[in-house]
Order: sequence, then structure tokens, then C-alpha cells
Amino acid sequence: MPMAFSPGLLVVAGSFAAFRLLNRELERLVPPPPSARRNRWKWRNIWTSLAHSVLSGGGALAGFCLHPGLSEDLVGTHPPGAHSLVAVSVGYFLEDFVDMLCNQKLHQSWELLFHHSVVIICFGIAVLLHQYVGFALVALLVEINSIFLHLRQILLMANLVHTTCYRLNSIINLGTYVVFRIATLAWMTRWLFLNRENVPPATYAVGTVGMAIMTPMNIILFYRLLRSDFFKSSRDVQREKEQ
Repeated sequence: MPMAFSPGLLVVAGSFAAFRLLNRELERLVPPPPSARRNRWKWRNIWTSLAHSVLSGGGALAGFCLHPGLSEDLVGTHPPGAHSLVAVSVGYFLEDFVDMLCNQKLHQSWELLFHHSVVIICFGIAVLLHQYVGFALVALLVEINSIFLHLRQILLMANLVHTTCYRLNSIINLGTYVVFRIATLAWMTRWLFLNRENVPPATYAVGTVGMAIMTPMNIILFYRLLRSDFFKSSRDVQREKEQ
């Protein structure tokens, strides 16, 4: 029997178009400072990513606060709007993938392109099957930390590294990294292991591979943040601004 058309695909397409439009309008809405004008596409890209993180991270957190029993069944049930939120995120990751592919050299962006590919596949399964939406919602809690990661990049591009705002953001960024990124990924890995007999082999394989990829990537990023923000040299900061 052919698979019925999923309305979630319309949400994905609409999200892609909306984030693409936002990306094009952001330079007018948030003009880049002089220090960021040589890299205008990245300025727009980071603000677009920040908008997605606020929407998806805030939405995921609200979902768990309003429906505390959600963690009891991450496969078959999910609160109203959760499926659409995951579909919106697929649209964003597709838009960001295209944006980086068009504007950045492959050797500079391959890690994020690889990350986005894994997320698109995993979230895409949840959107198409209307299952594991709760699990995808757990993954979106990571976006709470991404808010501060993107703010960090904005402050870097605006040449505001030596400010109280940057130092405060660095501390919050590190704290939310541990709570909403490392701890969340650890919890998801544990959930997959404990429920391995209740998850179809193909889906379990995709989830396991996804976790195996995401975990080392996030450990490496954590090390880079520590070195850059707490043990940094002026050369490290300048290199990061130019990337």
C-alpha cells in the first residue's frame, strides 16, 4: 500500500519558505555592524538560527512543562502542536543546509552539514510516521543552549568580546550546554538502550547511529568553547570571528 501524503510535509515546505524569507529580510531588520559587513551572509544566518532556537527550544520546554507526563510515552503520543514544531524544525534545518551550501566553503561547513543531515533524517522519520515525536521534542531541548551559542556568535561578530554581556553569556552558555545538551543527549541514549526491545530494528539503528554521531560532536564543541571562552588567546578569537 502506498504511503499516504503527510500534511507534515506542507509544514516542512512552509517552514523552509518562511525561514528563507526571514533570512533575506534580516539584513534590513538587523543591520550588521561595521565589523560584520565583510561576512553579511553569516550575520543573517546566525540571526535566522537564533529565531529557530527561540521558537523550537521554547516550544519544546513549554511542551514538557504543560504535559509533564509526556516522558512516559515518547513514541505514540505527543501534545498538540508538537508534530508541527518538529516539522517546522525540519524546514529550518533544510533552509540552513542550503544557505551554508551556497555561501560557505565545504571544508568550513562539512561538520554542520553532516549534523543537519542526521537531524533531518531522524526528525523526518518522526514527521512522516507520526511516531517518536516526543523523542524528537526531547532533542529540541538542545535548542535552549543553541540560543546562547548563537548569541555568542553575534557578540563575536559585533566585536563585543571584551564586554560584561559576552562574559555573562559565556557562563550561561556553558551551564545550559551541560544541562540541555550533554545531559539531554545522555538521557536520550539511555532511553534508546532501555527501550531497544520496543523499538523497530531500523528505527533503533537510525537512533543509535544518530546518538553515536552527535555525542562526540558535542564533546568536541564543548572542548572548543572551554578553550575559546575561558582559556582563549587573541589569535583564537580572531580565527573564530573570520570563520
